[in-house]
Amino acid sequence: MNKPSYEILEHPADVGLRVYGRTLAELFVHGGHGLAAIALEAEDSGSTEHVSLSAQGADLEDLLVNWLSEILYYMDAEGWVFRDFRIQKIGDNMIEGEGWGERRDPARQQHSVAVKAVTYHQLSVRKTEEGWEAVVYLDI
Repeated sequence: MNKPSYEILEHPADVGLRVYGRTLAELFVHGGHGLAAIALEAEDSGSTEHVSLSAQGADLEDLLVNWLSEILYYMDAEGWVFRDFRIQKIGDNMIEGEGWGERRDPARQQHSVAVKAVTYHQLSVRKTEEGWEAVVYLDI
């Protein structure tokens, strides 16, 4: 049985994600997919445009929060609807990649849940036998 790329976790005040990846880069890609799925209603959109994304962090947990915060910024402030992410470089303290999608059309794509921030609450990034697993909560 194949493990899903992410699961949505119930929480009284927030919404959480448990994210899986065979590699660290795949973990971060799947984290972006989970964030996009929570924040925007599912709607077919193109992925012909892209924007460069990058983040730094003191460790992998901090890096994941900063990566997802960068994605959230582009979704909220710049109106992006992301459908995919590509990672060019990743290390313990830095990540460089691209978000693929299009600018949001308010007539077609509505916010599903207003995600305010990516939090450090119960945050974890760990290596497993299958690859990588992370838990991250979003303030809604």
